[in-house]
Amino acid sequence: MNLKRYFIRALHRLQKGPGYTYKELLVWYCDNTNTHGPKRIIREGPKKKFIWFFLTLLFASLVFWQWGILINTYLSYNVTSSLSIGFKTMKFPAVTVCNANPFKYSKVKHLLKEMDKLIDAALERILQSGQQDPVSPLAVNSSENGSQALDLQLWNQLPLVLIDESHPDQPIIDIFTTNWTGARTQHNSSSPSPSNSHGCTYSPKAARGKSCVYKNFTSAAQAVMEWYVLQSTSIFAKVPLEERKQMGYQAEDMILACLYGAEPCNHKYVQPTDFLTPHVLWFLTLCLVPAGLKLILDISQHDYIPYLTSAAGARLMLHEQKSFPFLKDQGIYAMSGTETSIGVLADELERMGYPYSDCTLNGSDVPVKNLYKGFNTSYSIQACLRSCFQAQMVETCECGHYLFPLPKGVNYCNNDNNPDWAYCYSSLRSSIRHRQFCIDSCKETCNDTQYKMTISMADWPSEASEDWIFHILSYERDLSTNVTLDRHGIIKLNIYFQEYNYRTISESAATTIVWLLSSLGGQFGFWMGGSVLCLIEFGEIIIDFLWITIINGISWCKGLKQKRAQACYPDAPPTVSELVEAHTNLGFQYEDGSVTPGSGNCCSGRLPPEPGTPPPNYDSLRVQPLDVLEQFDSQGGQTSK
Repeated sequence: MNLKRYFIRALHRLQKGPGYTYKELLVWYCDNTNTHGPKRIIREGPKKKFIWFFLTLLFASLVFWQWGILINTYLSYNVTSSLSIGFKTMKFPAVTVCNANPFKYSKVKHLLKEMDKLIDAALERILQSGQQDPVSPLAVNSSENGSQALDLQLWNQLPLVLIDESHPDQPIIDIFTTNWTGARTQHNSSSPSPSNSHGCTYSPKAARGKSCVYKNFTSAAQAVMEWYVLQSTSIFAKVPLEERKQMGYQAEDMILACLYGAEPCNHKYVQPTDFLTPHVLWFLTLCLVPAGLKLILDISQHDYIPYLTSAAGARLMLHEQKSFPFLKDQGIYAMSGTETSIGVLADELERMGYPYSDCTLNGSDVPVKNLYKGFNTSYSIQACLRSCFQAQMVETCECGHYLFPLPKGVNYCNNDNNPDWAYCYSSLRSSIRHRQFCIDSCKETCNDTQYKMTISMADWPSEASEDWIFHILSYERDLSTNVTLDRHGIIKLNIYFQEYNYRTISESAATTIVWLLSSLGGQFGFWMGGSVLCLIEFGEIIIDFLWITIINGISWCKGLKQKRAQACYPDAPPTVSELVEAHTNLGFQYEDGSVTPGSGNCCSGRLPPEPGTPPPNYDSLRVQPLDVLEQFDSQGGQTSK
């Protein structure tokens, strides 16, 4: 009932029209508002009225300008970083140690024998090119001196050539099949212009068509190593994973001594995790060990692959427990024949999530499938980037790289099953578009622990003590009284917490909703002396303006309709009885005769409109007794006599 009554009143208001005009409403608002300025506009003289109107308009513009800046600042979702230093019992980081040489040469020599022959012959011919004597082409299945047979099938799959840019007609010089003179190469190498200097390049065959792709190097050493890495990748990809692990360095052979605080440790603390068999030392004990971790490693430098690894030493990395280590990008080298001391500082990073930063808690909202999840490790951006690259490798090249985990149903790339994989891999690795796609798809973790390291080194062992140290270590390793170790294959590591406190770098919102509301209110109160109630008053007058506009619009439409209806009758409008007669009696004629059906005025061709109220039933005005009327009401409209 209340709702119905409200609508009836609203309908009456619409029919009656607004009770005041825009000017009256504006004057009422200026006279009753709590905002400073509008009152002076209607109460002062003409000159002051203009001044106060200008000042009110100016300060209102300043308020809206400041509000826009504040809202834009809030929507930018800036953060502030705070640094706090505390002291607590911390977990010792996981220490990942890997030999710089991935495989023992003695165990993989039979796989690399043909490649080593090709590289030896190629280097010999490259060195001969620097002489003035002509270099004759090498026959297939024969070497330079004929003492060894060379199988060029592997070489032809991924040849290594020389490029002479001073001879544009024939710039490509095949090392084994082309006859060239040393004077030609000497001329190229001595040219001062970079565009004319020759460089060794490798040219993987194109995956589509017969065109070749050349990658230039300024040094033959770089070209030879790059060629060797690509060829060895194809060879090792065909070796099962368990066999590859056995070809690497085992923990019991690599770790000669281990001391964790005051407790001895051994290879049982070690777990191999990667395809190149790095060894992760998991120390889950909560501790603040003053002495930290001490290791003596044997890298067996005499068993290095000569063309695959040019650096000697151990690569190590400190990381969180249960996180996968990526030593190639995040590890550091420890040099052989030295004692390397590493002081560790722990920094805990706490980032805010969406919308303040695009980070992830566990990688569940990342569109890239984490291929390292099967190793029982947590999400990291490095794992995501490598998983993304492997996914693109599988999609583009139809095979995967053997250094990364493999999705189900896919094989590793090799020259036999995928003869064009080297071209595809090189193109994908140098593609900026694919790299940017992976960067945009992967996210950083919201919570992370980073270890800052301070490194110092010294020669170890000293000349005075190396005799007895090498005797002891050789006996413990080989049970031999002879010295089987030297300083070229020994590394000592000391890893310890540099300080017993930790630093927490946390992010917090620079602008909150409380800051926004207080800033908006402060600007409004400073420039116009207003408050929240003033804003409510302003909203009220806006609603009143809209209501007046709606009522005036409805009244204008009704007036326009009435004017159109009156235009059909030049004189006074017809009565109700005349309109009823016109509808019931087609032969009825108005006295004026100008509004008959079919006449040529504005209403020609149609009858006058039916009346809104029917004529009264005069029979209902007949007087009847009161009791008869009551009986009529009680019986539903039937009278009783």
